[in-house]
Amino acid sequence: MRRDRIAGAPISWGVCEVPGWGHQLTPERVLDELTGLGLTASEFGPDGFLPGPLLAARGVTAVGGFVPAVLHEPGHDPLPDVRAALDRFTAAGARTLVLAAATGLDGYDERPVIGARGWRVLLSRLDEIAALAGSLGVTAALHPHVGTVVEGPAEVDRVLDGSAIGLCLDTGHLLVGGTDPVALARRAAARVAHVHLKDVAAPRADEVRTGRSTYTAAVSAGLYRPLGRGDLDLVTLVAALEDAGYTGWYVMEQDTVLTAEPPPGEGPLADVRASLDWLAAV
Repeated sequence: MRRDRIAGAPISWGVCEVPGWGHQLTPERVLDELTGLGLTASEFGPDGFLPGPLLAARGVTAVGGFVPAVLHEPGHDPLPDVRAALDRFTAAGARTLVLAAATGLDGYDERPVIGARGWRVLLSRLDEIAALAGSLGVTAALHPHVGTVVEGPAEVDRVLDGSAIGLCLDTGHLLVGGTDPVALARRAAARVAHVHLKDVAAPRADEVRTGRSTYTAAVSAGLYRPLGRGDLDLVTLVAALEDAGYTGWYVMEQDTVLTAEPPPGEGPLADVRASLDWLAAV
């Protein structure tokens, strides 16, 4: 893995699309700290947070971004909103659509269970969106994510078996949802189109999985750790992907919740720096 395949993401600085998630830093501070660490690529973050022109002005490559969309409701057409996002992506030169199967609820602390009809609609729309993105030169990757329709192992397998869309392998969300990300990287490497690298405190993940904690509370309590300081075998995972021929991005993401503006040089910056140091060492 070369350094020029490593990207940052605003969520590592606590910037999130969920209403009330926590204190939100300015785009300028996030970009100052991101580029100060030597990162030259980033995802967009919430819609409009790091627009393409701002990234270009700072010499930062636009990787793509996270787009939650309600895909399972027969009476709701997600394609116009997804197409609008794709147009923004292509205008910025970004080539990866990270798609999540949103429930329609705010946040990721609860989710409804959908029936067979909803799954048929969802799988069909995944293929429609993948084809639309491909026609524009963008790779679509479905992101299994806590608090979305696709969270646990059975749901991940249902997507892999029932659609042709690529997979965003998010090591943290997969583990919290009950999937072994290393095993998935080994058996489904050909479907991996994008990677979000997280390290996880396994006891916190277990609290979310068993319902003893909400996802938001667990993130606030330190669910995600700097790379190399959690319980995931990321060395084996990356080796499995590289050995299988993966050539895409590795986006560093340690989701965090801020309660206030950190003093200059403090806050999430230290954790992102620690993750970069770990990557350089291994």
